[in-house]
Amino acid sequence: MRILNKYHLALIIFALGFIGCSSLLDPENDNHNTFARVAYDPGFAEGLMMNAYSKMPTGGFSFNEVATDDAVSNDKFSGYLRMATGQWSAQYNPISNWDNTNKAILYLNLFIPQIETMTWSWTNENLNKMFKSRNTGEAYALRGLFRSFLLQNIAGKSASGKLLGIQLYDEFLKEDGNFNLARAGFTESVAAINADFDKAIQYLPMDFLDITVAAQLPPAFSTVSILDYNAVFGKVNTQRITKRIVMGLKARVALLAASPAFANNDQTLWINAANTAADALTGINGISGLDASGHIFFQAAKVDAVSVTADQKEMLWRGPSNGLSNSLEKNMLPPGLNGNGQVNPSQNLVDAFPMKNGYPISDPLSGYNVANPYANRDPRLALYVVYNGAALQGKAIKTAVGGGVNAKDSLVTSTRTGYYLRKLIREDIIFSNDGSAATKKHYPVHMRYTELFLDYAESANEAWGPTGVGTIATYSAKDVVAAIRKRAGITQPDAYLNTITTKEAMRDLIRNERRIELCFEGFRFWDMRRWGLTLTNTIKGVNIDKNATVYQYVDVELRPYQSYMQYAPIPQQEVLKFSALEQNAGW
Repeated sequence: MRILNKYHLALIIFALGFIGCSSLLDPENDNHNTFARVAYDPGFAEGLMMNAYSKMPTGGFSFNEVATDDAVSNDKFSGYLRMATGQWSAQYNPISNWDNTNKAILYLNLFIPQIETMTWSWTNENLNKMFKSRNTGEAYALRGLFRSFLLQNIAGKSASGKLLGIQLYDEFLKEDGNFNLARAGFTESVAAINADFDKAIQYLPMDFLDITVAAQLPPAFSTVSILDYNAVFGKVNTQRITKRIVMGLKARVALLAASPAFANNDQTLWINAANTAADALTGINGISGLDASGHIFFQAAKVDAVSVTADQKEMLWRGPSNGLSNSLEKNMLPPGLNGNGQVNPSQNLVDAFPMKNGYPISDPLSGYNVANPYANRDPRLALYVVYNGAALQGKAIKTAVGGGVNAKDSLVTSTRTGYYLRKLIREDIIFSNDGSAATKKHYPVHMRYTELFLDYAESANEAWGPTGVGTIATYSAKDVVAAIRKRAGITQPDAYLNTITTKEAMRDLIRNERRIELCFEGFRFWDMRRWGLTLTNTIKGVNIDKNATVYQYVDVELRPYQSYMQYAPIPQQEVLKFSALEQNAGW
């Protein structure tokens, strides 16, 4: 025992000899990053903003049309199918973007104060100034963008009837910060978004373009070298947000603010929306700048032609094009082509496509043939929808009786409506029987010019009627619709369009053109709600006999939406956590 105690005493004395030598006792540096790195590492600091870019809701196609009258899904686990058939609630909300948008906003609020204090280039003050300018513009533009996505998602009326918007966080909140913030009013929220956009416009270039002579330098950077300018504001930065993109986003927000669900036919709001869109379109020479092939932007040759520095004329803003995949095609191709056929366009949508002569199929002058319903239709129908007998990847897809696995309701992966999706898929991705296929280029679309033209047409018609123009544009709502329909292949002169003379008739036509042109790009769900359209239309499909001589139109899916579902809910757990956060009425 005495020997053991002496041993312990020796260990204690040995240990005491190292008291004060903390470097030996402290843990080794394990290379974990902390926030302190933001102060001296430009790449790390910019990562805060890149994190926001990565959370863009338009980073992929959502196919929320499954929750509208445009489509159904054969995927029984689809969140949109579940919400459309009666399971939508404040506890189960597949359409919610609450988490992503708020996280992005908080990251940007963390980044913005660092921009001015950060040294973006230790060796070149001109680069330092330009990086500060660009990052400031991008950060405010992105914050406005995420606020606008959140506003579109949760704006609605309280139980007292007040029109509410979003919470307005202007600074980063730590875990012990006050998150119990009331929602601002809708008008105040729109003003805050526009303030962010206006701030961004002060700092961003119209486009990221390489300049070649000093005379092209903007006044703020007139003394910098061309090489330095191109490093910060040149083509290499394509896909980052620009002034032109911000102008387009402002038009999108202005249209939302003027829409029936958020305004009482306020003409000043419609005029503002029209002029804002016209202002954004000025840079491409207005209606003459409409891409002649913009409606087929998704086809393989069009996608393959883009690069970091080259783009389709149709694209106002898109994501990177260097990702190789085939998952979209696997999900959407018919089972006979070894796909899962998940999104099935509805008969409701098919009926929205007019005849090639431009007349709706319900019009006696259309020439619509009930015995041959796909003949002489608007060419966009064949480009966007696979119907019975249509060729896809060189094979006739028969959805009629006797069509094998492609026939309606044959397999769990077969169409439920009699239609498959063609729009957005690359037809050159062919799956073998073992399920393998090559991967090819795809890219996300954030905003097309066609959307912006349709934004203008809708608001211009409400502001000035079918043929009126404002103080910026030299073309009317009718001119825009005429150009889009001509591009689509509607027979010219457009006899049906020439019969449209009233604001009400043009409104119906613009909404239908928007439904067709932007189908499966995530617009219909929100358009129906901002317009106040009926949400409960039964989804239709078609049963076709073996000889394709009898077409029986049938109910496929009921839509038990309630009237309060015009506005989407705030996640219920957030309302329970924060007493100041008011839920939209009905939820």
